[in-house]
Amino acid sequence: MKKNQVPGLNPLKFALAAAIIISFIIFITTLLAIFNIIGTLPTLTLIISNFYGNFGYSVSFLGSLLGALYGFIDTFILAYIFAWLYNKML
Repeated sequence: MKKNQVPGLNPLKFALAAAIIISFIIFITTLLAIFNIIGTLPTLTLIISNFYGNFGYSVSFLGSLLGALYGFIDTFILAYIFAWLYNKML
């Protein structure tokens, strides 16, 4: 690496980190809504339901697992593409 060159992102590591965070957020948000904690977070569960409702997501334990899985896959793909494009623009 040259002296003033900025190191790029590792697309795989970046995508994996982002996907883990988003899937955890979806899982926890759904569980909080199930147990009516913190006012059920209706806006977040409604947003998640709009994205994954047709694929089996619901405000239930199984729905939280499905939402986390779908969120992981979607986020991994998008974050990988983002990191790849970022590295190309350096």
